[in-house]
Amino acid sequence: MMPAARESLLDAAYTALARRPWSTVRMVDVAAAAGVSRQTLYNEFGSKEGLARALVRREADGYLAGIERALATHSDARDRLTATAEWTAGLARDNALVRAMLTGCWSERLPSPTLSAVPSSSAVPAQRRADGPLPSPGDFVGMVRDRAVAVLTGPGVNKSETADLTRSCELVVRLALSCVAAPPGEGGVADLVRSALHRQLAS
Repeated sequence: MMPAARESLLDAAYTALARRPWSTVRMVDVAAAAGVSRQTLYNEFGSKEGLARALVRREADGYLAGIERALATHSDARDRLTATAEWTAGLARDNALVRAMLTGCWSERLPSPTLSAVPSSSAVPAQRRADGPLPSPGDFVGMVRDRAVAVLTGPGVNKSETADLTRSCELVVRLALSCVAAPPGEGGVADLVRSALHRQLAS
């Protein structure tokens, strides 16, 4: 099956989920919305649980790709970390699956796949990956922190500076997640992050 058809099925599943609880989303409707047969859908994902895992994996990958873009957009460390926090809070506000992944709070409307790997008999490489372990909130904190540290650490940075930077990056990620759970008021995420970093990165 073409990757484009897989994406169409995931898009159709995401659209269906936005309209009604996952428990009432029917595979036949997802297939029809994507313009493929129900058999094609089952061949690609194996089951409704497989479709849910693939959808969660895709949204996780999209979130992390946005982190990469946020870190690459600016040259100043504060701006990069602020952009990272704003992306995190903004996407989580607009995307219920990303919000659930980052907070660990899965509402009854959403699929709630187990985070551990499941046995996969799929011949589809993308589905075998989706059947692997899914990231927990703690995993996301680590991944985003480590990616930020890698981007912000220039040559010749000593170990103590790296440790400080690692703490600053983790602080920003956790601050962003707190804004997901309890949205900030006026000034938003950026003001909070800049205030926190002012002390952390003052040098």
